[in-house]
Amino acid sequence: ESCNRVRLTCTGQLYMCLGQDDMADLRSPLRAPDVHGTLSEAIDEAIGRKPKGHDFIIDRPGQKPAVKRHMSLTGG
Repeated sequence: ESCNRVRLTCTGQLYMCLGQDDMADLRSPLRAPDVHGTLSEAIDEAIGRKPKGHDFIIDRPGQKPAVKRHMSLTGG
């Protein structure tokens, strides 16, 4: 599988995968004096952590959803 999507919330959190809790806080880099360099570095670092795929299959016995976050909180 492959995924080429990320989600940015209205609070400045960049989620690399809807199926995981890993996110990058972009609010601080946006407020930094060197916004372009700092923001670019933060995005590059976050994308480097992005998984190659996801696992949304939850029909296995005893398996629970990987994320306890409503989709409406993430956006998209």
